[in-house]
Amino acid sequence: MMMSRRFTLQRILPAIGLAGLAASLAKAEPQPHMRAALGHLRAARESLERAEPDKGGHRAKAIELVEGAIRHVEDGMAYANRH
Repeated sequence: MMMSRRFTLQRILPAIGLAGLAASLAKAEPQPHMRAALGHLRAARESLERAEPDKGGHRAKAIELVEGAIRHVEDGMAYANRH
């Protein structure tokens, strides 16, 4: 009986995990505008990183600000998905 119970738990526990993941994904909103903004911000960061660095510190500050904006967009999307 113990062997059969362990086998059952080994099958049920992953299923419960998958059900939780499915529920959280179902709750997640598509947020197409936030996703687009995130893509544009990441592209902007990449362009800034490839630019010549001699900009009097402005390029570095722009990278810092874009990275902050990326974090805020990601945090906003996560917040919307939780509420």
